[in-house]
Amino acid sequence: MQKVKRILVLVLWLSSANVLAQFADQCIQTKDAGSLDAHREKRALQVLLKLTEKVLVSAADAMPADKYGFAPTDGEFKGVRTFGQMVKHLSATNYILAAAALGEEPPADAGDELGPEAVRTKAEILNYLNGSFAQLQRATEAIGDKNTPVKASPISPLKGAEVTRLALVVESLAHAFDHYGQMVEYLRMNGVVPPASRP
Repeated sequence: MQKVKRILVLVLWLSSANVLAQFADQCIQTKDAGSLDAHREKRALQVLLKLTEKVLVSAADAMPADKYGFAPTDGEFKGVRTFGQMVKHLSATNYILAAAALGEEPPADAGDELGPEAVRTKAEILNYLNGSFAQLQRATEAIGDKNTPVKASPISPLKGAEVTRLALVVESLAHAFDHYGQMVEYLRMNGVVPPASRP
């Protein structure tokens, strides 16, 4: 009977070792399948960046030039930015976060996320917005580049080891869509259907 027990224990031990080995192999395969592919991640982010740029630039362009000074007054809107100020703020933030992602100093005229004082007309603001997306494209291109440093940005909640190029670009996209929602409201208050909502 002792001999049978020993054989049974040996069989169970060998079986469990085999099961554990299969489980470990499956864990390794799952880990490899779920690991980041920097090229694919960068490509996906470039697609999202282009979509964000298209939606925001078309919304900014849709607002008539004489309405760039519009800010809502009914309700709880005291002290909010005008449409033009909002687009400049969004652009300045893009420049500041892209500079951090590229390890560069932010443009001096970005101000405290306000943008250059000299940029005032619709055409100038649209040019500033387009330039900010070009900088974000540069930052996205640098994802995976170990030779380009990354800096923390004073306007980002990310600090120290949390700061990555990818995170700064994603932060700028999240910020952009926050303001896109506001831009849509401003457009509709002025009888303009946002281009992304048109049939």
